Amino acid sequence: MNTQTAVHFTDNYLINPSHPLTVNLIGAGGTGSQMLTALARINHSLIALNHAGLQVAVFDDDIITEANLGRQLFAGSELGLNKAVALTNRISRFFGSNWKAVPRRFDYSLSDPLKGANIYISCVDTASARFGIAKVLKFVAEQNRYNRDKPLYWIDCGNSQNTGQVILSTISQIKQPVSKVYKTVSELPMITEEYSQLLTKSEKEDNTPSCSLAEALEKQDLFINSTLANMAASLLWNLFRQGFTENRGFFMNLKDFKCTPVKV
Repeated sequence: MNTQTAVHFTDNYLINPSHPLTVNLIGAGGTGSQMLTALARINHSLIALNHAGLQVAVFDDDIITEANLGRQLFAGSELGLNKAVALTNRISRFFGSNWKAVPRRFDYSLSDPLKGANIYISCVDTASARFGIAKVLKFVAEQNRYNRDKPLYWIDCGNSQNTGQVILSTISQIKQPVSKVYKTVSELPMITEEYSQLLTKSEKEDNTPSCSLAEALEKQDLFINSTLANMAASLLWNLFRQGFTENRGFFMNLKDFKCTPVKV
């Protein structure tokens, strides 16, 4: 019986890249707006540690409305602006970065050069969006397997009223070192493969509205998005700092203050 702890070692390119790592953040709403701020903090810290840092592209086709103020990181002066553009401009001014805003959906438009990235982080509302992302990632992995934008990881963030989950997946097989201490795992399944039935079920049952702030606060806790984003960012940060992980995500219940890790 193998009693070794299963771990996944971070792809070496994340630890010591020759260029800034490319990141595609898909969704700039409740969780995505919080995640972009966390990515900016990670980038600033990595550069301070002599790392090449991150180059982020933010995908979202939605416009900021009154309903978004308060629960999402938008100000009244940004009403009517595209979410991705408003967030990216603000972060770039604050941190001095030159990140890109893509004011449209991350869909199956194969001619888009911005599709290629080392890391994908999805903060979307529906199961259908996740299945669509998975389809794109599989195609992009085939097209970019030998260049510096080779897709490596996908972090998916999702939530309901008081609960949420974050799942880390590998997009391509990650070469693992030989270890006598750990059981190394080179592939982490996509959420759309591992939890396909659960996602399909949630798609049919989920009726969480986003038409007004009052309704949104009845359906989603005020701090569920920020808590989820910060914990997901911590998972990514540990991939950089520790170089391996025993956990590939977690399920969280904010109402009961419980968090259950998903082991590799």
